[in-house]
Amino acid sequence: MILKFLLTAAVILGAYLVIRARIRRSREAAGLVAPRSPLIPPALIRPLAYGLLAVMLIGSLTYLVRDWDRDREIIPVQVVNANTGEVTRYEVLRGSVDGRRFLTSDGREIRIADIERLIMESDR
Repeated sequence: MILKFLLTAAVILGAYLVIRARIRRSREAAGLVAPRSPLIPPALIRPLAYGLLAVMLIGSLTYLVRDWDRDREIIPVQVVNANTGEVTRYEVLRGSVDGRRFLTSDGREIRIADIERLIMESDR
């Protein structure tokens, strides 16, 4: 959750810096302000861009691998009949649960009725 806030703050900061630079350039072109040296030296722009690209790719790859690994986790699932209270237990891959149906770890496809409730147990 904190990463979402940090990402939002980084985007807002980036937009602020771009707008500020455009305003400064328009003022310099009009002759209102003396030109300044750039914040980032031109020789560092390309390595910084490649570094940022590498960080983004590594982050995306990490997220995809973590999500794939989580979907392959076997979790216990209980199907409870609301009328009778009967409980049926299954072992399911987390990624195979799709609404009111799922695929068990031994290959059976289970579709639950409207009167049944699905309970997914998880340690995480």
